[in-house]
Amino acid sequence: MTTEFLTLAAFEEAYETVKKVADETKLVYSEYLSTQTGGRIYLKPENMQYTGAYKLRGAYYKISTLSDEDKSKGLITASAGNHAQGVAYAAQKYGVHATIVMPTTTPLIKVNRTKGYGAEVVLFGDVYDEACAKAYELAEEKGYTFVHPFDDPAVATGQGTIAMEIIKELPLVDIILVPIGGGGLACGVSTLAKLLNPKIRVIGVEPAGAACMQTSVRNKKVTTLEHVNTIADGTAVKTPGEKIFPYIQKNVDDIITVEDEDLVVSFLDMVENHKMIVENSGLLTVAALKKLDCRDKKVVSILSGGNMDVITMSSVVQQGLILRDRIFTVSVLLPDRPGELVRVSDVIARQNGNVIKLEHNQFVSINRNAAVELRITLEAYGTEHKERIMNALEQGGFKPKLVRTLI
Repeated sequence: MTTEFLTLAAFEEAYETVKKVADETKLVYSEYLSTQTGGRIYLKPENMQYTGAYKLRGAYYKISTLSDEDKSKGLITASAGNHAQGVAYAAQKYGVHATIVMPTTTPLIKVNRTKGYGAEVVLFGDVYDEACAKAYELAEEKGYTFVHPFDDPAVATGQGTIAMEIIKELPLVDIILVPIGGGGLACGVSTLAKLLNPKIRVIGVEPAGAACMQTSVRNKKVTTLEHVNTIADGTAVKTPGEKIFPYIQKNVDDIITVEDEDLVVSFLDMVENHKMIVENSGLLTVAALKKLDCRDKKVVSILSGGNMDVITMSSVVQQGLILRDRIFTVSVLLPDRPGELVRVSDVIARQNGNVIKLEHNQFVSINRNAAVELRITLEAYGTEHKERIMNALEQGGFKPKLVRTLI
């Protein structure tokens, strides 16, 4: 067993070790994204791993490097969900006890699955950093062996096996896009990619509301954000890893950020064009494609996970439809007399608009004979169709106004 990590020998050892539990997720060529960007875009679907995310790789390899004494003490970690499941499943395979501290905001599906692998779950704090502090406290109190989700060279080495698979399958890859939360995945992938082929560009992607690594790289030192705010819960980290930070500085060529609304529409892209469920953090690399010049480049987007609860999924789908102008709400003022609703419906029907909901408010004016408000929520094919419906209502004399859509 190697004692030095993030070396070519360690990556080769990790690759052989991780194969025992992790699937070799084959690249998926995306004709849709390739057409959109002008490049050749491939997806690395780590969302299809047994535990729903890449984290199993680092957890299993890390535990393989521990002594029997360290394993016998029991393991503890902190995680927003994916590392939790990775450690829980890996611990189960090794026959050791695991305690997982998770933020109280962790999606229920991740909590239940972690418990399902036999781990003890402790819910604490609003974000990962608070859960992590609690995990260290419990490790000190009970003597557990701590398995860090990202700031551990052994864990990062395990995550880097993804790069081994990518380059074996696509030796001439030009760009690898990798999500960044605390930095373990980016550290492992970028370090191995540069060892195998220094010409490969590795670009990290963070949510704009939790850009701890971008901030740290700009400041040339690990920097803690005052707060984080993003729907990408798996990458909602305030402080990146100290131990892996020098590797990020050396091997990651650039770090870009994406807004939450870009993740929402990317979710629809994955569902509609690839029939895949990808969680918000896993979508960072897909959303980033529109910010890059991918023309004539072979690009791999790592989809880091797919553990999303159905309530979140429902909300993301609805918001995505709204952002894509496939659902919108319009307000029109009508005289309160028979036949006006039919007249509006006729205009919409002629434009092939589909009415989802109607709200009729007679109290918008003190003179309801002069005006009552009708709010119509409609389904459209997209922006062009929406504008056609709006123009038809305008030409019909209804003076439509767009309002905030609520489904």
